Amino acid sequence: MGDTSKGHKAGQFTDFFLTGANGIFTGFTTDFVKRAWDVDDDTAKALIGNQQGKGIVKLDDSVKMPEPKLDHRKGMALNCEEAPLDTDIKNAGNVVTYIVKGSGRLQVVGVDGKRVLETIVKPGNLLIVPRFFVVSKIADPEGLSWFSIITTPNPVFTHLAGSIGAWKAISPEVLQAAFKVPAETEKHFRSKRTNDAIFFPPPK
Repeated sequence: MGDTSKGHKAGQFTDFFLTGANGIFTGFTTDFVKRAWDVDDDTAKALIGNQQGKGIVKLDDSVKMPEPKLDHRKGMALNCEEAPLDTDIKNAGNVVTYIVKGSGRLQVVGVDGKRVLETIVKPGNLLIVPRFFVVSKIADPEGLSWFSIITTPNPVFTHLAGSIGAWKAISPEVLQAAFKVPAETEKHFRSKRTNDAIFFPPPK
């Protein structure tokens, strides 16, 4: 059904949850999350902590989900028999990051939503982030410069904040249910980071 030899745990499929009790953001501290999403403490805590379910969650009967659209299915494979066999992730690699100048705080979260590293980075530090792990940095006032090398010729990046974040493609109804927050909170969350893509300025 699929090659799992290069999964986070060899022989098992690697699940990656954005929300819920084991969502990836539960591993980051509140100050990292609110900086990434440009929200206040209470909103950040609600977005991270309200949904206590894992994986598939049961919704109230009053929750209405958007109807699927056939044109959205074009080019997508919904089962392994339809999937093209031209995807090679055998050499999916790690990210090697070298800190050039400046300093800042850094957190790394694993696929299970648990923080595996929280540290201060300084010039000369070398960091290796395994595939499937998520990293976030907050520069100190003097700034932070680094470069990264990805140990695979065809890396795939997924951004979890900013104008090109994965959240922007999710419908409001689904996002509201996933976070288990009121519509107002979802709208507030969606209205943030509409111009900044990857690097975010310090709060005013």
